[in-house]
Amino acid sequence: MLKTIKNFKKNNSLLYELILGLLTAFLFSAFIYLEEFGFTIKILNTIFSISALALLLYIPSRGVLVAGFTIGLLWFYWVGYSFEYQGVGYMTPIITFAFGIIYMLFFGILALTKKVYIRALLLFSLSFFEPFDWNWLQIELIFTDSYIGIYKYQLASVLLALSFVSYIKKPYKYASLILLLIAINFNPPIQKLAPLKIKLIHTDIKQDKKWLRESLKPTILFIYKEIQTAIDEDYDLIVFPESVFPLYMNKNPKLINQLLILSKEISIVAGSLFRENSKNYNVTYLFEDGTYTKAKKLVLVPFGEYIPLPKFAQKFINDTFFSGASDFLTATSPTDFTIKGVKFRNAICYEATCQEIYEGEVDFVIATSNNAWFSPSIEPTLQKLLMRYYARKNGVTIYHSANYEGTGVIR
Repeated sequence: MLKTIKNFKKNNSLLYELILGLLTAFLFSAFIYLEEFGFTIKILNTIFSISALALLLYIPSRGVLVAGFTIGLLWFYWVGYSFEYQGVGYMTPIITFAFGIIYMLFFGILALTKKVYIRALLLFSLSFFEPFDWNWLQIELIFTDSYIGIYKYQLASVLLALSFVSYIKKPYKYASLILLLIAINFNPPIQKLAPLKIKLIHTDIKQDKKWLRESLKPTILFIYKEIQTAIDEDYDLIVFPESVFPLYMNKNPKLINQLLILSKEISIVAGSLFRENSKNYNVTYLFEDGTYTKAKKLVLVPFGEYIPLPKFAQKFINDTFFSGASDFLTATSPTDFTIKGVKFRNAICYEATCQEIYEGEVDFVIATSNNAWFSPSIEPTLQKLLMRYYARKNGVTIYHSANYEGTGVIR
């Protein structure tokens, strides 16, 4: 068998490297697709993730480039879907291809050397790098539902164990794998539940219908019905998704007054928009005991809500490809809601997958999302895995309400 593989490698080197690259990408991405289809199998995730890292350290340079390009596609093929709703749907395949190129270059730095220890150092360094502020490829994420821990020292232990194999001679060649014991997750974090009865609302409003005038009345009636049901069922708090109110809330005083009345019986968290001094904000409102407060979004989505490029390029790209929509502003610090005496950190969609939201004393997070931008795709699954990663990394419990998919308690 080994001889057959060596002969195939010798006579079909390009195809061999292509296969190795594809295998690496599939192993690196397998945990996402297993989760997508409802399988959380720790032993498989452990084997696949360690194998993927090993291949990245040892495969030929062209295989690394193939792996990086394919990982970009497998993880982020869906990003361009949102462009359809900006009137530039033709950009979708271009964006998909761009993500392939970005991550081919991202991982491609490994292809500059054949020295395994240098690749290990480079791969560890890449775990700190976020291309264009886009942080959804966290290398440690592949360990989230495995027996390996998600901290930097555990990633370093895995890379050391795998790289030392090439420098130790027989009969102790694989002795370094004992370092994997350091990477095992022996002490999972303590994540408690909030002492409130919380109802998380799932909606399934199509993105192309969400902002139509004729959709507004049915949406508001649905919200009122869910609030009344939650009151009847004696819930303390009801949480609706991001921008569940598809309007500028501060321009609708009658709606605010009605929610203030209902808030005397139940606390209400709901997403909407806010406009102030000709500036737009993505916000979450808390209505409680006849008063309300709001939380502005802290971390914007790169190329969705802001353009992470020099100012001379921002206006052109925003006007050309986003119909002027990527012009949201942010808060200057995270916002906490105190709901019936319990503190919750607010997070709107992308924020819940960013470390900034978890800074300080945080036990509970209320996260709201609108994932209909990317329907149908693996985006809600990847988002859930990222939230799980940050929740476990920070010992936090997340209460997530989403439009399309993703609603639930994440620990």
